[in-house]
Amino acid sequence: MEETIKTLIYIHAFFGGVGLITGLISVAVKKGGAAHKKMGIIFSYAMVISSLISLVIARMPGHENTFLFLIDIFTIYLILAGNRALTLRSKIKQQADWKDKLISATMLLASVGMLCLGLIGLIQQVANSVLYVFFGGFGAFMSIRDFQLFKSFKEKKNGWLVSHLGRMVGALIASVTAFLVAGIQLGSTLVWITPTIIGTLYIIYSNRALNKNKVLRADLH
Repeated sequence: MEETIKTLIYIHAFFGGVGLITGLISVAVKKGGAAHKKMGIIFSYAMVISSLISLVIARMPGHENTFLFLIDIFTIYLILAGNRALTLRSKIKQQADWKDKLISATMLLASVGMLCLGLIGLIQQVANSVLYVFFGGFGAFMSIRDFQLFKSFKEKKNGWLVSHLGRMVGALIASVTAFLVAGIQLGSTLVWITPTIIGTLYIIYSNRALNKNKVLRADLH
């Protein structure tokens, strides 16, 4: 059993590494260009595969980890929602479909679970419970924003782009965090949270830049 788990961990790490590299490249190159799209596709597949394998590992005997299991769900949500956001344009469809709603509803339920576990843990003074609260709150916020966008994306012309950017950068943050925690063994609460804070600031900056740069928005369409 341990040999199987070790093999799964290696495969998980490989695809996680591919996700990290292609994610960084997709951020660095011109948005909407051929390289950005190609790297984005590879990034998406690599992160989903890596997270699915991690989901399995996190439930195997001797390796049970509820927090990592929920973070894997969060990462998969970010990838799926980030790619689905590309379809939230009036020229593609007139309303969000069941796939969009299922993805966001699943994340919302997982986020509520994380918040409950975190709050109970804080009351009982369980170590790292603040991480459940932090990521649970973040996931709940993003999934609720999804449902708001589902109702208004036809009026918000660049709503799809803001959503795509936020979710995909969020997935890249997850990849960077995994590298810091698992790759170079930095597992403090600060290390878990800092990449998210930096990534959020980048998203805010990019959203403001998008609102000012109509040419870029036209290229991405």
